[in-house]
Amino acid sequence: ETEDQVDRLEQVFDMLGKPARGKTCPAIDGIIEEGSEILEEYKDEPALDAGLVGAAQAVEHYEIARYGTLIAWAEQLGLKDALPLLRQTLKEESATDEALNTLGESDANQRALQAA
Repeated sequence: ETEDQVDRLEQVFDMLGKPARGKTCPAIDGIIEEGSEILEEYKDEPALDAGLVGAAQAVEHYEIARYGTLIAWAEQLGLKDALPLLRQTLKEESATDEALNTLGESDANQRALQAA
């Protein structure tokens, strides 16, 4: 899925006549660091999975916000060919977030609550 998302972004950059390039994102780095802290703090505890699901959802929510912004910009710029590409990725990110919701609600959160 990630490879397809990168491919779609590269297509959008091609439409803009700009080279696609990777860039470090301090916000995502912070979320990943938070996930690492959860791993250390809750190692071997029932709350670990719930914490990791929450950290993964934080990444998804950030990506959802970013793709929403990109879609708004593409609409404002009249980049009609970019819209389906960006919307597909937003749909995938939202589906991943929903799967994480289900995982948290059905399993991870329950185990953490039972141990509390």
